[in-house]
Parts: sequence; C-alpha cells; structure tokens
Amino acid sequence: MKEIIHLIRKINKDIVTTPLLSQLVRSATSIGANYCEANGASSKKDFKNKIYICKKEAKETKYWLQLLGKASSENVELCAKCLQEAHELTMIFSKIIITIEGRNS
Repeated sequence: MKEIIHLIRKINKDIVTTPLLSQLVRSATSIGANYCEANGASSKKDFKNKIYICKKEAKETKYWLQLLGKASSENVELCAKCLQEAHELTMIFSKIIITIEGRNS
C-alpha cells in the first residue's frame, strides 16, 4: 500500500477530496500496522483478530479508493492500481482467516 502515499501526494486537495484522502490514509496505513502486530501476536486468537482487522481495513481502503476515483478523474488509473492491490490484500487476508478457522475445527 506504499503506492497510496504517492497517490495522496498527487491528488489536488479540495472540499471533496480532502476528507476522502484523510480517511484513505487512516485505513491504508492501518493495514500494514495491524499486519506487523499480527506477526508479533501473543496467541493464535490474537493473530486471527489482527488479520481480521487487516481484512476489514483493506475493504475500507477499497471503498475510499472507489470514491476518490470518482472525485479525482485525472487520477483514475492510479486509484485503480491501488484498488487492485487492496483487493488482492483482502483476498489474502480472507484466505489466512479461512485457513486458521480450518485448523481450529
């Protein structure tokens, strides 16, 4: 999600994009922070909870990117690239959760 920082710096700030960018920064950076925390989890339950938060934040990031793509038409391509990455992360975290739940059965 490092490409998000490039995107954020590129977009013209106005009354519509500024709050979208603020939300995007929060959700996108939360993915990496929670993934780092998951890797240092104290238990399997803690790991699963952190990965679940990663998935949730990746889905939220997708939402903000979709809105931002509409609000900043000159950056649609870069938004789409970031959106694809957020989608891939969502799928990865979903698979991790499914795998963990399968082992606990």
